[in-house]
Amino acid sequence: MRLLSYDDGRVGYLADDRVVDLGDLVGGYHRPGAVSAMRRLLTQWDGPGTPLPPATEANSVPLSSVRLDPPVPDPTKIVAAPVNYRDHKSEMSVTVDISDLAVFLKAPSSLIGHGDAIRLPYSDRRFDQEGELAAVIGRRARNVAPEQALDYVVGYTGLLDITMRGGEDRSTRKSFDTFTPLGPWLVTSDEAGPPDDIDLDCTVGGEHRQSSNTKNLIWGVAQLVAYVSSVMTLEVGDIIATGTPAGVGPLAAGLEVSLTLSRIGTLTVGVSADNPGPSPTGSRNR
Repeated sequence: MRLLSYDDGRVGYLADDRVVDLGDLVGGYHRPGAVSAMRRLLTQWDGPGTPLPPATEANSVPLSSVRLDPPVPDPTKIVAAPVNYRDHKSEMSVTVDISDLAVFLKAPSSLIGHGDAIRLPYSDRRFDQEGELAAVIGRRARNVAPEQALDYVVGYTGLLDITMRGGEDRSTRKSFDTFTPLGPWLVTSDEAGPPDDIDLDCTVGGEHRQSSNTKNLIWGVAQLVAYVSSVMTLEVGDIIATGTPAGVGPLAAGLEVSLTLSRIGTLTVGVSADNPGPSPTGSRNR
């Protein structure tokens, strides 16, 4: 099943080329202060057996007519894995990887959806794309064993971890608004299949930059979920970014970035500069 958030807060599923609205299933949309419709849907999701209304002309619209939001627009946290492919470790010329660094957090306010644009904040710093598989948590997880970890994952989506190069902490360099494109939708685990055999390809401005498979991860999804749950409680809708392979490279205004994951789909965003000025911490950090 392909679940999606769209048009500023609605939720639905994809039936061929139509979006079937699931507002009735989540108790409607006019609930001030409530969590997103997608998080409410995931809380009651029961796998392939979840009863969903069939697509009709009355309850669905063409996919081409909607604006896609991040599949989960309001996770309580985005947990990311640094240096989790060996070829990226070599590319960075570092001696450490995720086994030494563990994980870091990205601000949920950095999320944007398919079709949106990354905004580069400064004129004197380098910004790179990092294409990744993201796992979405489907039920609260705390101290989960690796053997059961995938039972807590409701599905998968694409994620671009946009990064400013420099000496600041990772969470600073990766948490600017618009620095976490997510999407285009959430593919449930039964349809996505094993997370350790998903092809990843990323292009920037038509240039093919990244190509790998999640079987090359140093820590696979199950190990990541288990480890993170030993540090912090994972809530429904939380996102775990699994790391990027070799091929990261600089971004510039006017380029288009596309991340394709097999059995999931293609996430595409633009890049703009918004007339940026220099970084307040200086170009010395590049």
